[in-house]
Amino acid sequence: MPERRFTTSGLATQPEEEEEDLFDYFYDEPGSLPGTLSIEEDATPSTIVLIDYNESHATRVTNLSPEDCAVYLDTKSVSWVDVSGLGSEDILQQLGKVFDLHPLVLEDVVNVPQRPKVEDYEDQLVIIAQMVMPKPSHDGFWIEQVSFVLGKYYLLTVQEEPERDCFEPVRDRIRSNKGNVRKAGADYLAYSLLDAVIDGFFPVLEDYGERIEALEDEVILNPTHRTLEKIYQIRRELLALRRSIWPQRSAINTLMSGGSDLISSEVRIYLRDCYDHAIQVMDMVETYRELASGLMDVYLSSVGNKMNEIMKVLTVISTVFIPLTFIAGVYGMNFEHMPELKWTWGYFACWGMMIAIATSLCVFFWRRGWFENFSTINRN
Repeated sequence: MPERRFTTSGLATQPEEEEEDLFDYFYDEPGSLPGTLSIEEDATPSTIVLIDYNESHATRVTNLSPEDCAVYLDTKSVSWVDVSGLGSEDILQQLGKVFDLHPLVLEDVVNVPQRPKVEDYEDQLVIIAQMVMPKPSHDGFWIEQVSFVLGKYYLLTVQEEPERDCFEPVRDRIRSNKGNVRKAGADYLAYSLLDAVIDGFFPVLEDYGERIEALEDEVILNPTHRTLEKIYQIRRELLALRRSIWPQRSAINTLMSGGSDLISSEVRIYLRDCYDHAIQVMDMVETYRELASGLMDVYLSSVGNKMNEIMKVLTVISTVFIPLTFIAGVYGMNFEHMPELKWTWGYFACWGMMIAIATSLCVFFWRRGWFENFSTINRN
């Protein structure tokens, strides 16, 4: 599956069609049947990892088949079935049968990207979320869809890529029996994973805060055409983050206020904290978007001021040479009767007058402070 990511190193660092995926949600072809699965040819093959746990034990099983998961669905322990990769249609169809997924649910899970949302199917609760992760080199971020199907004793998660996610802290808590995750049910596990998804925005936004600070210095001290490209790029990236977090905030609010029996009252209290984190992310995104928009105004002002200073230099130079040009033009005329032409000291007197005029003008401009910014212009 084509990797959906945003890079921060330039405007043309990846194919245009991949970059557009960050702004377009999936849509069905006109006339297609509901529940049709659309799988990319280069999508990663699907793998299944199961973690079954309760307060006394935790078991991790890898390389399962969909049929192997069936025996865990009705046990009293919590079963977390994690599916990574969307490239195996047979496995996905079998999962749909084992978990009794509605065809429209399977379509939302497989046909990515979908808009983040929550849907209640009585005995199942479906949550679609967008997960972002910073790249190790801090030159961009990955974004992918993660889907949750919550049952009474199980949680099914489906991710696009197996190489990375933000769920490792939750896995560690299950493995080491820290916190309340092994004492609670599947709804608490769903909350923990959803909270990890929301908290994954913060490292990305920290990088953007540093980038915007660096851009502010660049815009003020030495704005170039490259600076304008950076501002334009960062505004697009922040727009993609906003499109990811805005509907997720609404989805969490739906989980808090919804009437599903699959979410206990205790977990709804924890979801308030998750909702608060989503609000913080939204505020940071909006703040950075305003700063980025302000950088465009500052850039235009800086370029305008720089142009004004350059015009000031040219005006001063022109003003100094205008009287000199006038004198040279007068004595360059080929009239026969010009008294100064026969004067012995006429040539030297003309030079002295020209130098005196130029010096007087320079002293006058210097006293007015018109030469203050010339050194800055020369450095830029």
